[in-house]
Amino acid sequence: MRKTITHIEQESLKRKHDISAVDGAGMAIAFFPRLQDGIAGRVPRGNTPPMQEIPLVRNRIVRSLLFLFALTVSDFSRGAEAAADRTRKVVGAAETFLATLDAAQRKKVIYDFDDAAQRIRWSNLPVDRVGHGGLRMGDLKPGQREAVMHLLASVLSRMGYEKVVGIVESDEVLKNQSRSGAPPFGRDEYFISFLGKPSATAPWMIQFGGHHLALNITLAGEQGVLTPSLIAVQPARFTLDGKTVRPMGRETDKALELIKALTEAQRKQAILGSRMRDLVLGPGHDGEMIQPEGVKVGMFDEKQRRLLLELVAEWSGIIHDAAATAKLQEIEARLADTWFAWSGPLEAGKAYFRVQGPTVIIEYAPQSLGGDVTMHLHSMYRDPSNDYGRKFTGQ
Repeated sequence: MRKTITHIEQESLKRKHDISAVDGAGMAIAFFPRLQDGIAGRVPRGNTPPMQEIPLVRNRIVRSLLFLFALTVSDFSRGAEAAADRTRKVVGAAETFLATLDAAQRKKVIYDFDDAAQRIRWSNLPVDRVGHGGLRMGDLKPGQREAVMHLLASVLSRMGYEKVVGIVESDEVLKNQSRSGAPPFGRDEYFISFLGKPSATAPWMIQFGGHHLALNITLAGEQGVLTPSLIAVQPARFTLDGKTVRPMGRETDKALELIKALTEAQRKQAILGSRMRDLVLGPGHDGEMIQPEGVKVGMFDEKQRRLLLELVAEWSGIIHDAAATAKLQEIEARLADTWFAWSGPLEAGKAYFRVQGPTVIIEYAPQSLGGDVTMHLHSMYRDPSNDYGRKFTGQ
């Protein structure tokens, strides 16, 4: 029995991502090679390559970019591909990764699908404060790390992949900004694990995460589910190669656009107070619910509904397009029973907000740790009816 706590057409609304943009996931290609190089493990732990070293790794970068580009061209030229086809590609990428591992590593990375302890072993905390199963990125060889990134590019949308890369890179920035004795941050401190063996038909899970990131992706044939997933970032804004990067920039700006687009009467209902709230259904709160609050989306006009769907798509659109399109259509079908709530000032990145419906709960909560709340953002994406894909897995 669930405990109650008191207290939207995805990019298939299909906007195209401008690869020269730096807000949200649309980071510049000039910036992307360094991310790919750093995460793919080209350099030993603790060493960040200077920009002038990038030509030395051009071949591997080009292969990775061509891989991502091929997925993007396929999506835009033929529309969202069949979910079953995408599942087969993900399985192929997972098997390619597993083939790079030795027997001890394969044993460490694969858990039983019904391993309840590993299923919930995810957190927003630094990795020294919570146990992570699976393989640590910093312990993998360069080719193995590259295979992990290819797997993520297969199972995520282009937007989702770039958002994840940006979050990981922000943690590298945090590492470089931290004093001696700080918790371990950075590209090396992320973990990959599977629950169940990769399969085009049977249920299995991919888990990837660490500080400020927890992806729980359940696949079962044509079905793909991203919930529950924690998407967070610190610093939320940083400069790289002369460009300002905001991995969660679009969702921050779109939420403010939505609250300002409401009528005075709607805004009065939506705003719960002037105090910024924290996440209610973060890590450790599986199976719980929140009492709906705010304004009912059934009262929105067409423009307001479009803004809400575009906001929701920043989370639902992280998974590959076939699954994301189906999810957003499901959410859109129940908009009349969906609520939007806001708590805090009418300023970007300074207020808590929540979207809550029968098949979606999104919470966004700036954090005061670090001083500037706009630089430290937490968010949570859940489906109260289908976290961990329980509709089709029985877990």
